[in-house]
Amino acid sequence: MTDEILPAIAGEILTGEAALSAAGRDWGNLIHARPGLVVRPASVTDVAVVLKFAAARGLRVAARGAGHSPYGQSQAEGGIVLDMTSLPPHRVVTGDLVSVDAGARWREVLETTLPHGLTPPVLTDYLELTVAGTLVVGGIGGATQHHGTQTDCVVELEVVTGTGEVLTCSREINRELFDAVLGGLGQCGVITRAALRLIPAPTTARRWKLYYDSLPAFLADQRTAVRDGRFDYLEGQLVPGDDGRRYMLEAVSFSTPPDEPDEDALLDSLAFGESENEETTYFGFLNRMADGEAALRAEGSWFHPHPWLDLFLPDDAVEEVVAEFLATTDESELGATGLVLLYPVRKDRLTTSLFSVPEGEISWLFSPLRTGSPDDPLHNARLIELNVDLYRKVRDLGGKAYPTNALPMSTEDWREHFGPVWPKLAEAKARYAPGNLLNPGQRLMDG
Repeated sequence: MTDEILPAIAGEILTGEAALSAAGRDWGNLIHARPGLVVRPASVTDVAVVLKFAAARGLRVAARGAGHSPYGQSQAEGGIVLDMTSLPPHRVVTGDLVSVDAGARWREVLETTLPHGLTPPVLTDYLELTVAGTLVVGGIGGATQHHGTQTDCVVELEVVTGTGEVLTCSREINRELFDAVLGGLGQCGVITRAALRLIPAPTTARRWKLYYDSLPAFLADQRTAVRDGRFDYLEGQLVPGDDGRRYMLEAVSFSTPPDEPDEDALLDSLAFGESENEETTYFGFLNRMADGEAALRAEGSWFHPHPWLDLFLPDDAVEEVVAEFLATTDESELGATGLVLLYPVRKDRLTTSLFSVPEGEISWLFSPLRTGSPDDPLHNARLIELNVDLYRKVRDLGGKAYPTNALPMSTEDWREHFGPVWPKLAEAKARYAPGNLLNPGQRLMDG
């Protein structure tokens, strides 16, 4: 494939080895699928030209943002990769909405809205992800307990369909496309712009780290806190302890002086042992992973394989699954910089039709975030096998995947994952992106 086959566009068409090699890798560093071209679009028109051209010739196209996917989801072997970060910045606050380009990082969104005293309701833990990159999977974080996923906060989208048609969609206009794009794994179109709901932004974050030696006590306190909503942000994780692993509840209250959190009321009835607390700016808390990223880059593990797994556990199975995982998992199966997230979300806060969680009032995000070996592919393959085994166990217990995983999935797996909404997604895919050419790395359809 050469750049001569594409019509003239305002953006760049890259065929050099460096660009193709980079587009054939991602954060997971496990799948390497080299494209034939990389296109850096300069406008929505460029995106439409590329998609229309590719559809007419049966070429596969993948939209790539930050490249943070773990298992080739933003790759297109022999096809075209659209680098969506090249779109011109479009970041405009109007009232309680912000309109942003799809390639904007969530940090850049915050830098746009905070001067207006406003913030997106839900932010991912890592702010260097792109807007479209999280909207195609959901976008979850410590404020999901109150506001749902990031997709639940979207008001309007500009989308280029798989046939190259530019459409605006919302709950009132082109609703079928809107519902198929949010959480739809990029199967029906490429998001080029999003209008997001905003809420008043606090200025201060008080964060408590509450430590537990007992898994049941840790789970019970998280249930209490998520049900009564006492914290603005709530996440939990398994952390190293003197005798194995302990459990840490990360709880945050936001405020703007002269208001301040009532610590006694917030911590009342919680059965933690040791605790730590600190106060930072609101943005400082949200961007807290920046220093950790710099450290991981400096020591090298940022560039290692990352066979990550994100699952949703039913409430009645969480203790069993986590206890068994801890009993059967050693450090080599997580990696020196691996970690495990565990925190609850409320089903009644989730309104995105394609976002699948288990039945019940509460489900638990359970994320073994493994770090693999840079020089032992057999070890990494074993970690993928462990992901498959854990996913199947969780699925058999009524659990679901949060679809950002190093996990091979068949069409039958996806059909079961989406359940009753699968026919609507399949119909929308056939209508808006026929030919199974768009974002093939998601492997939604066999063949």
